[in-house]
Amino acid sequence: MAEENVKERGDGSAELVKSNGDKHASVIRPAARYYSAIKDAMVCGKGRYTLVKDVDDVENGAYDKPLPCFGCGIGWFSFLLGFVFPFLWYYATFLYFGNYYRKDPRERAGLAASAITAMGFSLLLLVIVLFRWF
Repeated sequence: MAEENVKERGDGSAELVKSNGDKHASVIRPAARYYSAIKDAMVCGKGRYTLVKDVDDVENGAYDKPLPCFGCGIGWFSFLLGFVFPFLWYYATFLYFGNYYRKDPRERAGLAASAITAMGFSLLLLVIVLFRWF
């Protein structure tokens, strides 16, 4: 996995050595690993190129996958569909106050919009009910 270098001694014998970065390459971030490989190639000065990243070795980020509910997220889906089924606003409010957005921060805005709309809808229902009774 780590490339071994040959260090020649003054008496003509050779010794296999590993750089310190190669020993701990599995615990450092991928970007630092690539930087370390480039730095080692430049220090050696042998004129060889080092493969920085393989095309097949693509590391996807945590948020590269699409959001659920047709890609718009549960929060915005609940917000839009809540105008037809207002119960969905309360469901999204429950998710918002349950910190569902910690799984994927992209959900936070839609869940907050649904929570605010649920509060407004509740106030509207309260005003309608109070004025009917009086």
